[in-house]
Amino acid sequence: MASQSDSQSPSIAAPAYALEFEKPILKMEQEIERLQSLQTSTGRDYSDVIATIREQLQTALRQSYANLTAWEKVLVARHPRRPLTRDYIRMLAKDFCELHGDKLFGDDNAIVCGFARMAGHRVMLIGHQKGRDTREKIEANFGCAHPEGYRKALQKMQLAAKFRVPVVCFIDTPGAYPGVGAEERGIARAIAVNLMEMSRLPTPIVAIVIGEGGSGGALGIAVADQVGVMEHAYYSVISPEGCAAILWKSGEQAARAAEALRLSAQDLRKLDLIDAIIPEPLGGAHRDPEAAARNVEAWLGKTLRDLRRLKIETLLRRRHERLRKLGSQFVTAVPSPAEAGKVRARRSRPLSAAHEE
Repeated sequence: MASQSDSQSPSIAAPAYALEFEKPILKMEQEIERLQSLQTSTGRDYSDVIATIREQLQTALRQSYANLTAWEKVLVARHPRRPLTRDYIRMLAKDFCELHGDKLFGDDNAIVCGFARMAGHRVMLIGHQKGRDTREKIEANFGCAHPEGYRKALQKMQLAAKFRVPVVCFIDTPGAYPGVGAEERGIARAIAVNLMEMSRLPTPIVAIVIGEGGSGGALGIAVADQVGVMEHAYYSVISPEGCAAILWKSGEQAARAAEALRLSAQDLRKLDLIDAIIPEPLGGAHRDPEAAARNVEAWLGKTLRDLRRLKIETLLRRRHERLRKLGSQFVTAVPSPAEAGKVRARRSRPLSAAHEE
């Protein structure tokens, strides 16, 4: 891993922000900090008390994070201290050379692209960037990319393919930017072109959902040979709030929608929609970003080694087969010709005959 000296990296200590279910845990962490400070200032030995509270803390973390609801998973994926793409670049990437612009309209800060060395491989790294503070979030549209962002990403992928360099995509977005300007510049077409071109790009592609994987905004850089989702991330066709607004006319039903969407990494793996769940440190990636980065690096290294052994023809064939089978478990059995004929006959009968029966 790259060395860490940046003071702005997420803290491993108790986060200043706590989710509702984390508040009892936060109190224990604050008590440990208070006793450590008191021990330093007074010289008294509180090590036994601190050790006891630490054990209670570990137990509470295990119990809380082992039983998260789908909505709580969404909240963890959106945690303001969760590591972002640029955090992973700082922790994992060496010799990162950022590339800008789509050669048509402009640059988009919501998508970061560049050559790098990662997990022992030369790669083209592409990822959503939400921004950490208010200024960065506004500049990056809170991770919601415009058409120029997706065009930029595709151009850098095609450049990587020319040099036979694998593509690594970090996904973390609530969705593509929904503004008028994005629609005028063809956001739907930009994403559609990316889906088509990534499906046949002649180089290995690996995608990792590191936080939010929302809607077409995520899919625009997620067509890959292998897709991994971090343990407490989510990947969904729509945000829970958006789903709730459509089905129940109220965003207050977001928790109910999250359960129905089956958007957690665990549900997605059961449905065979993703290839791997990347474990997070106890308490989520926001509690120990470097441990989370090591897990990402380990999975990336193994996955890229396996993919780079394949011939391009085999790689593309397997990618096509993988895409074709997505959702196959939802398809009902095809009826036999005789059964299909009976169904057609029943449908074609006059309504009066059906009532007489």
